[in-house]
Amino acid sequence: MSGSPFLPYGRQSIDDDDVQAVADALKQDFLTTGPLVARFEEAFAAKVGAKHAICCNSGTAGLHLAVLAAGFAPGEVAVVPSITFLATANAVRYVGGEVAFADVDPESGLITEATLAEALVRIEAQGKKAKAVLPVHLKGVPADMRALSTIAGKMGLMVIEDAAHAVGTVYGNGHHRVGDNAHAAMTVFSTHPVKTMTTGEGGVVTTESEDLARALRRFRSHGMVANPAEWLLPDQGFADGAPAPWYYEMGEPGFNYRLPDINCALGLSQLTKLDGFIRRRAELVALYDRLLAPLAPLVRAPWRPRDAEPAWHLYAVQIDFAAAGQSRVDLMRKLRADGIGTQVHYIPVHWQPYYRQRYGNLSLPGADAFYAGTLSLPLYPALRDEDVERVVERVSWHLAHP
Repeated sequence: MSGSPFLPYGRQSIDDDDVQAVADALKQDFLTTGPLVARFEEAFAAKVGAKHAICCNSGTAGLHLAVLAAGFAPGEVAVVPSITFLATANAVRYVGGEVAFADVDPESGLITEATLAEALVRIEAQGKKAKAVLPVHLKGVPADMRALSTIAGKMGLMVIEDAAHAVGTVYGNGHHRVGDNAHAAMTVFSTHPVKTMTTGEGGVVTTESEDLARALRRFRSHGMVANPAEWLLPDQGFADGAPAPWYYEMGEPGFNYRLPDINCALGLSQLTKLDGFIRRRAELVALYDRLLAPLAPLVRAPWRPRDAEPAWHLYAVQIDFAAAGQSRVDLMRKLRADGIGTQVHYIPVHWQPYYRQRYGNLSLPGADAFYAGTLSLPLYPALRDEDVERVVERVSWHLAHP
């Protein structure tokens, strides 16, 4: 609409104090790995209730580190829901693992107890055994971790939560925070700019395990080990009876996945505002829900569990485009012409050419149905109530005038 600001589907919220925090970090001795890394990790761990938090330079790197730390051997299988970003499945392939795609609930887009069980039956029918499951908390809404972890425990699966969308999400009627690893070995977060809080780009992996934390830190930095107690060839590392200050070992290769101090400075500043970001997003979601209610059942608000308080990353509605008499792409183009950005989260990963070629054409009707109707509308803390009113008015008008 002429004169109205463009509303993207998501964006970062950066204030003057965030800018000042980064500027102050730029004046310090360390721009890359320095004291702010440890401070950010400690603050993040405290926020989500974890013992260890290991930051890295993207959520994708975090997923890669997690499957490395899990000790995947080539050919071992991980269950991944098909409705997710590419990185969840790709991280398994990075280490030579195989992906078994699980279907999702068509309304929530989440892996469920039933769809995990179906995937495990499929794996067993192929004469294989799953090593891990990577549940995804879509839009900030958590999967049923208690049910999933119960199956995982019976089947001997490691649970690695993909919580890229869910920093700040609470579940179990307030008893658990995503990232406290009450039902998982590791949890992976993203701090990309469109997420609930940002470090500019980055990720964090949390765990309660000392061994996993050591592995995550080792793989994050080239596989280097400077602790004499962990050296494989200690005789090489001692000079005059003491550890040589320059010595390190690499037992196996790692990666340069470190997060710089200047990014951690931004992360520390953003963490102080996380609760406010979450509250504002919840207010906007409630407003969307109320304003869109008259459009039901043509438009359905995002599903949410009764026992959780999602830290909403996305406001992704379900639209019956067939009943509306127009395609999703037509509606997206019309909304963009009105200055309103939208997005689709996500194309089912099992549709991707790489995975079709590797695993064939899978039948996952829940994922197909969720994808067919999903559309993410603008959601970020700086969005005004009148902006939401404008979005809903234009969606309503276009659906009524195909």
